[in-house]
Amino acid sequence: MTTLPDRAATRLAWTRSALGDATLNLEPASSDASFRSYWRTHHAGKSWIVMDSPPSKEDPRPWLAMGERLAAAGLHVPAVHAKDLEQGFLLIEDLGNRLYLPALNDDTADQLYSDAMDALLRMQTRMDYADLPPFDHALLVSGLEVMPEWFLQRHLGHTPSCGEWDVLEAAFGAIIRNALEQPRCFVHRDYHSRNLLVVDDNNPGIIDFQGALAGPITYDLASLLRDAYIVWPRERVEGWVESYRQRLLQAGVIDEKISRERFLRWFDFTGLHRHIRVLGQFYRLWYRDGKPGYLADVPRVYHYVVSVAERYPELADFVALLEHHANGRDLTQVAAA
Repeated sequence: MTTLPDRAATRLAWTRSALGDATLNLEPASSDASFRSYWRTHHAGKSWIVMDSPPSKEDPRPWLAMGERLAAAGLHVPAVHAKDLEQGFLLIEDLGNRLYLPALNDDTADQLYSDAMDALLRMQTRMDYADLPPFDHALLVSGLEVMPEWFLQRHLGHTPSCGEWDVLEAAFGAIIRNALEQPRCFVHRDYHSRNLLVVDDNNPGIIDFQGALAGPITYDLASLLRDAYIVWPRERVEGWVESYRQRLLQAGVIDEKISRERFLRWFDFTGLHRHIRVLGQFYRLWYRDGKPGYLADVPRVYHYVVSVAERYPELADFVALLEHHANGRDLTQVAAA
């Protein structure tokens, strides 16, 4: 008989006790970018998820508290059946494994995104954000600075000149000003196709919400519609963006002074902030953390940055800088140490 490691044995014993079934077993459900892990079990004809969140490394309390707030606002997050916060175990609703990403196609996208935007509107109109950490100037700056360090310098091997730093700072300044001029609201922070699940009741199921902030109103919309893992024609994206502006108008969150053009600029520049940051983060995950899994997604993210930025004259020098140094390089191949 194989002896389970202490944590696995404790997790299994706790699950059997919580469900009153000494015969059930656990199988891996998914992992997290943190120390958190998820395990699936079956009992009395129903599927359950055990969230293992070691308190010394990944305190489950923020996840639990935010989940309760989201559920109270009418969002579909995993319901909690049992918990042991001292050990870091939660028995939660199994939302299934039908992620948005593989479910999205030309025929399903309108309905799935409409559901996701309805849920987003509930988050933005029903969730109190006054006590959340602010997506402030310092956080906006630190997010953008990841790109020159890990993409330009570490991956492309290029240290920007003084003139190039001026170009970067001018572009970053425009992006930051755009974010700060928008209305504040609850921001999920990773509202995209790998954190949304297709569910039968109150679609979508929403996960990975523990890092929520108070930030720009278009941040989660940009995460959703300019997803790092899937690309849609610009015309279709702009149609979805306008449909969301209309939702905000009807809800009284914005007024007619926020024109289609201004809202689209908010959306575009906010998406640029996210993708410039991600462009650096994906390389940091490889060079610093030894995680190559995101390298295949880099060309899509780079395309987002360039194709959106080139539509705005004030970002022309920024685009030229990136294109000059990235031209002809295979962005999916790691550089020599």
